[in-house]
Amino acid sequence: MKIAIGSDERTNLTDRILEELKQRGHEVIVFGSLAENDLEVDWPLSCSKVALAVATQKADEGIVFCWTGTGASIAANKVLGIRAALCHDAETARGARIWNHANVLVLSLRATTEAIAKEILDAWFSTPFSEDEWNILQMERIRQLEKSALFQQS
Repeated sequence: MKIAIGSDERTNLTDRILEELKQRGHEVIVFGSLAENDLEVDWPLSCSKVALAVATQKADEGIVFCWTGTGASIAANKVLGIRAALCHDAETARGARIWNHANVLVLSLRATTEAIAKEILDAWFSTPFSEDEWNILQMERIRQLEKSALFQQS
């Protein structure tokens, strides 16, 4: 799987996640402070680049970071078709995949330990989207919200 990953800050956690993704056999596309030549490292920029890579199918999924994870979630979710989920534990990641069909994982640089991050990744990558009728309807409702004139910029 091709994973886009970006952060406004490079830390032990981001390096460990990059390592873990490669060990799991994923191809990684890096943005923000994780990329050598990317000068646009602020969280709105690095996270939106990851989200755009996912939305345009240059990557299958994404992972973004910022200090709390909140800003990264906000920035990624501004991109049409992105369902970014801030996950502090494996059960939240599992639920985000099942019920929300999340395609971008958001992690807090402040609150996520390396051990918890590994558990989150395990849950994220092992949990498929629910394909039951109710969940499919919810995803259609999200797509309709994205298309709604009330939610469009003029």
